Formats: sequence, structure tokens, C-alpha cells
Amino acid sequence: MATAGGGSVAGPGSRSFLRLLPFCVLLAASVSGDTGVIHVVEKEEDLQWVLTDGPNPPYMVLLEGTLFTRNLMEKLKGRTGRIAGLAVSLAKPSPTSGFSPSVQCPNDGFGIYSDSYGPEFAHCREILWNSLGNGLAYEDFSFPIFLLEDEDETNIIKQCYRDHNLSQNGSAPAFPLCAMQLFSHMHAVISTVTCMRRSSIQSTFSINPEIVCDPLSDYNVWSMLKPINTSGTLEPGDRVVVAATRLDSRSFFWNVAPGAESAVASFVTQLAAAEALQKAPDVTTLPRNVMFVFFQGETFDYIGSSRMVYDMEKGKFPVQLENIDSFVELGQVALRNSLALWMHTDPMSQKNETVHNQVEELLTTLEKSGAGVPTVVLRRPNQTQPLPPSSLQRFLRARNISGVVLADHSTVFHNHYYQSVYDTAENINVSYPEWQSPEEDLNFVTDTAKALADVATVLSRALYQLAGGTNFSNTIQADPKTVTRLLYGFLVRANNSWFQSILRQDLRSYLGDGPLQHYIAVSSPTNTTYIVQYALANLTGKVMDLTREQCQDPSKIPTENKDLYEYAWVQGPLNPNETDRLPRCVRSTARLARALSPAFELRQWGSTEYSTWTESRWKDIRARIFLIASKELEFITLMVGFGILVFSLVVTYCINAKADVLFIAPREPGSVSY
Repeated sequence: MATAGGGSVAGPGSRSFLRLLPFCVLLAASVSGDTGVIHVVEKEEDLQWVLTDGPNPPYMVLLEGTLFTRNLMEKLKGRTGRIAGLAVSLAKPSPTSGFSPSVQCPNDGFGIYSDSYGPEFAHCREILWNSLGNGLAYEDFSFPIFLLEDEDETNIIKQCYRDHNLSQNGSAPAFPLCAMQLFSHMHAVISTVTCMRRSSIQSTFSINPEIVCDPLSDYNVWSMLKPINTSGTLEPGDRVVVAATRLDSRSFFWNVAPGAESAVASFVTQLAAAEALQKAPDVTTLPRNVMFVFFQGETFDYIGSSRMVYDMEKGKFPVQLENIDSFVELGQVALRNSLALWMHTDPMSQKNETVHNQVEELLTTLEKSGAGVPTVVLRRPNQTQPLPPSSLQRFLRARNISGVVLADHSTVFHNHYYQSVYDTAENINVSYPEWQSPEEDLNFVTDTAKALADVATVLSRALYQLAGGTNFSNTIQADPKTVTRLLYGFLVRANNSWFQSILRQDLRSYLGDGPLQHYIAVSSPTNTTYIVQYALANLTGKVMDLTREQCQDPSKIPTENKDLYEYAWVQGPLNPNETDRLPRCVRSTARLARALSPAFELRQWGSTEYSTWTESRWKDIRARIFLIASKELEFITLMVGFGILVFSLVVTYCINAKADVLFIAPREPGSVSY
């Protein structure tokens, strides 16, 4: 498939999508752009004009967001000769019936279940997890599709349509007509195998290679409760409890991936849990260590988790698979019904009695941890049902481990906007009083923040007990203020005072005035990755009494060790009653690990074992509206111009032929005698 990153993403099929403010664009247009007469479709009956009745095809359809459905898109797809492109306006409010352009069985074929292992669970035969998925994001369209995010821009286009294109009583409107041209040509074609082969040939034989696509890649964020030496690997007897979640999401349109329920709520909860656990008095003496990991690229067939498993197997990561004692993953957790938090496990690995007993102990520990939090009720789904789409599946492919996925759903997703443009703050009921200032919103503890903080408390207490802690479990408490700040920063306004204080000065440009988008992309680390890394460092790390120079090069200080810790000189909070900040050095174990599919390291571009998503390159993305004349007038203008050209050629020839007559050179004056 192709998904654009300034271009398109290519996976097993061929498709591409991109974004240009105020437009977002999906799919590659022709090299010279695609032009069509604008027609506004506000109800399905309006399509008749575009598909059959309209006398001036091709048409550029301006579609209301509520009509952006698979059924309507199939109608447009079958009439490509009359469709030049599509501009979709954002539906406000979100469609009440839900909208998910993803498939009903996310990441199918790349998890643990297959026709040879757990065939009864393969291809979501038992549960269609994303039951509302219409698969639009995985379809191939031959015309460009833009998303109109700005309501003012949408109104300008509609006004141009009303002024020039609105038909009266079914008759054809008079020229000139309002038209739109979309430029979004993608360089990559067909599939990942083809575009990577072409790029490889260019790189091998050309001095100035023209790369046509790039692999989707970024970095996983990870940290340890107790520092470990990252220059080597753990001893086989060292035991580690893994707490995992995902960082990324997507939608039908490139780099429009709010991911409130599908990603943000879970990684915010895990950040709060990491902070709460780090504050336990005896964490340094626990028998087992805890690793917090935030996987990138999980939306695209488990890029981050498959790479970490690959590195663990090859001895390229400090923690090895045999070091993993248990695995706790946070799935979608923001839309709980009746306080329930469901504990999903894998029935196939539990056929091994040892693993079954370990899983039972894990579930019992979680239930005990939730007993002290009345707003969270841990429940077990049917023990014979499979795991939902999760990073745990990639680890189980490599080794039988005791693991659980915590989610707000027992079967199908509660998220009706899974991987869509509508999976926003509103979807998880994050809202603020209208009269508050942005700074007041940042610190306003919403009901959603309180609910997620309770989940974080359960998780942190469970991790404490799984790591061997016994004395302080009931005192561990996640901070709702931390959760609400994180939700506000990721879903509402990234450029806020708290995010500014936790980042390095050179990363300020990563903070925009709106919400962050959580698409993995190809230029990395992305905004989300950096901010999660620094949030994790500030929440779990320690402020050190070091100068800026010492913080940036701690190797000169005997008591500090870069193999054990990461050091960051961050901007710090504002000086009270001042405009300058109080910078400081933060020491933590928060690090980055490459999240690039092993398929590209192995040059197995057609792999069915690992993700093979790539993103097309492009040069120009833009759109414009203008008035066009009738074909007849254009033909007359052409003929007149051609006539003038012929006439001018004839005149030029005649003048040139008679040049000696028309242009007589003056005689040179003869010699004058006196």
C-alpha cells in the first residue's frame, strides 16, 4: 500500500496519501496536476450530476465529510473518466454512526495467529476487532483526495461554486465555470518491492541518485526502572517485567493522526504509571527490573515491536528475550464501560502448563492491584478468545512468555473512530470550560484524566508487585495532574508552558499551536517520539547539579556514567515573575531504539514476516481554484492565436524578402574637395 509522507506509503499493494495545509491529500495525481469543474455534493442525490447528468466533466467533487463512506467512494471509483479528484470537508460534529477507514482485522498476518498456528483465530475469524472498519485506507484510487481542514477555505470554494457552477432547474450552468486543480504527483509506483529496487539501482549506479521512496521508520522510546549498562547485555538470570504500549496512529490522510483513543490515552497512562512507580521508596532494591517501552510504527504491521524482538534475538539490545519475566501491555483504555478494564491473554501459549500457571499469577497480581482502586474493575474475558491486535503478539511469535493486554473492550473495539481523523480529544470526552485561558486548561483536571490516572495507579501497583515489591504497593498513586497535562499537550495544544519546560531549547520548533499528529513518517525522530522521551525523562529522572557543559559531556565527571544514564539539558520552568527560564540537567534512563523494519536491513522488500511499508517521495503539493472558459471559446481563442501566428509569419517572410527595398542603407558620403 502506499501512504505518503510527503508522498505515499507503499506496502503489499499500491496507494499513496499526503497533506498540504489547508488541504490534506490522498493518492498521487498526474505530473501536470488534475483539473476539474467543482461540484458540491451535500447529499447523495447530488452525485447524479457528477456521475451522469453534468455536461462538463471531469468534475472535482467537494464532498461533505458525513458522505465520505465506502459505498459512495465505490460509486466514484467506477467513474474515473468523470472524476478528476475529491476534496473532503471535515464533518463537524463527528459522524454519529462512527467512521474507521482501517480494516476490520488490523495488522492481519503479522501477529501470532496464522493458518498454521491458531488457525481458528487467524484473520480475526472469531472476533472482528474493528467491526466498523470499511477498509478505505487500503483501497487503490486513481484520483487525488484532499482533506479540507480549514472551514474558511471550504466556504471560499463553496462560494465560488455557488457564483459560477450552480445549475438552474437542471440546466447546464453558463461559462465561465469555477474549477480546481490539485497537484500531488508521487514518484513511487506499484509496490515497495518495485520502488525500493529502483531506489537501490539509482543509489548504486548514479552519482546523484533520485530516491523514489523511503521505509517508514522512527524510534522506540524505552527506559529502565533501575539503570542497566547499555554497552552490553543482561545476564541470563536477570529478570525484567516489560510494560508496553504504542505511540503511533494514522488516518485516511497523511500526517493527520490524532489517535486519542488508539494511542494517546494509553501512552499517557503508561507515562503516569512510570512516574508513580519511580517514586516508590524501595525501587532500587526490587528483585526484578521494569522496562517501560513505547513502540513506534505498530499501526503499520508492528514495525517497532518486530524490530525490538529482532534486535533482542541478534544480541543488539541490552535486554534479551530470555530476560523477560512477564509482559503487560496497555491497549485502548479511555472508553471503559461500567468501570471495567479487561485482561486479554493468549490461549495458544497457555497450552503449555508452565506458561498457563505464570499467566494465572500475572492475572491474580493485576486483580489484587485493582482491589484498592474502586473505579477500576479488572475482568477476564472468555479464556478461549484470542489476543486483540497488540505488540505482545510479536513477542509471542518469538518466545512463549506470560503476557496480558489491558483494554477497555472485551471483544470489539469501543472506539468508533479507530485510526481516523475523528479520533480526537472529543472522542475520549476531553473538554474544557470555554472561559478558561490556555494555561488554566493545561492544569484543569478533566474526568478523563482522573479515570486514566486510576488505570495508571493499577498498572504501577501491579508492576511493583510483579517486580517483587511488597511493602509500598498501596501507597503508589498516579498523579491526575500529570495525566491532564499530557492529554492537553498531545491532544489540544503542544506549545504549552509544561512541554516547553521539559524539552531542550533546540527542540522548541517541534511544538505547534495545535494538537500533535502521531504518524510514524520517515524523518525521525518525530515530534511525538521526542516529546514522549523527554516527558519520560522528566517524570522518572533526577535533576542533577551540573553545568550545561558537564551535562552535555558527563564523561569528564567520575561519578557519572553515560552507559547507565542519558543526560539532557532542558529549558526548565519559567523564573517566577520573569520571562527567562531556569534550565537544568535531567539524568534518566529514557533512551531511543531504532524502529525500522528488519525487512529493510535484510533487503527482503517482499517479506511476509516483517512490515514492508514505505513512503513515496514527491516534489510539489498544492491546490488552486480558478475560472475556466467553455471548450468552444477555448477553441476559438486557439484558432485566433494560430491565425495571428500564421499572419505574423507571412508578414515576416514578406518583409524579409523585400528587406533590400524597404531598408535601403544610406550611402557613405563621398570625399569632398575644396
